[in-house]
Amino acid sequence: MQLTLERFNFTDKSTIGSLAIDEKPFCWTLELPIGDGGPGSAIPAGTYKVVTYPSPKFGRLMPLLVDVPGRSNIEMHWGNSPEDTDGCILLGNSMPGTDYIGNSRIAFDDFWEQAQGSMERGECAITVK
Repeated sequence: MQLTLERFNFTDKSTIGSLAIDEKPFCWTLELPIGDGGPGSAIPAGTYKVVTYPSPKFGRLMPLLVDVPGRSNIEMHWGNSPEDTDGCILLGNSMPGTDYIGNSRIAFDDFWEQAQGSMERGECAITVK
């Protein structure tokens, strides 16, 4: 499974993008603002393997981006605003305003249903542009 995240809306609070699964549009994303790629900013552009791992934050299996330079524990999860992420990628089904995505839990659950098997088999990667 190939995921593609294309960022297009940049503010001093967040970075909004769109996520495609195997080239088909899937949902909106929200990250921290673009910066140096280190903690406190959006992840650096690149291609990363995505696997499942037992998240200490959520107490369940979650998607984890592997080998993000200078970063650790970069997950894909639910959340609506910059306050909901410490540097992870949030997923949402609507984009009702600046620095906000909506219906996040629904988007995450749909993503998990489609991607879990691929992530568990080590066959999932995300290209961040």
